[in-house]
Amino acid sequence: MKISQKGLYALQAMMMLARHHHQGAIKIRDIAYEEALPEKFLELILLELKNARMVESVRGAKGGYQLRRDPADIDLSEIIRLIDGPLAPFGDAEQLRELIDRDLPHRSLYQVFLDVRDAAAKILDNTTLADLIHDGPRAGKGAKRQKNQKKDAASILPMVVGGRKGE
Repeated sequence: MKISQKGLYALQAMMMLARHHHQGAIKIRDIAYEEALPEKFLELILLELKNARMVESVRGAKGGYQLRRDPADIDLSEIIRLIDGPLAPFGDAEQLRELIDRDLPHRSLYQVFLDVRDAAAKILDNTTLADLIHDGPRAGKGAKRQKNQKKDAASILPMVVGGRKGE
């Protein structure tokens, strides 16, 4: 899964709005400053989020943007799908299921891709903005923390953000 720079900026802006959820509307310049985001690009992102009814704009001297819903009701998958499209790098789950049914020699390969897509979707579907600002990632609605589990540094994979084709 690849998250674009635009997707990352959208997530950062939404996290900032979640942190200030009960403080009213926040000006674009304040969001841009606090999150170190380019203001003009942020305007376009917030407009897209507004059109998707995730945020709302407030006019006037105390105007700006605020979340339309509680941070606990906004899953990361919703934001990522809006900005970057499907979670699978080469199509949606239904396309993968069709390949599994049609391409018998490569069925197991496509099943692995579907499993990866489903695992990523499950994590993103079960992690809300509220989880990120209160408890950190993977402490969401459906995720369970496993205490005393040693983290294997070799098993942690970096998330690809942006990048060029072929990297």
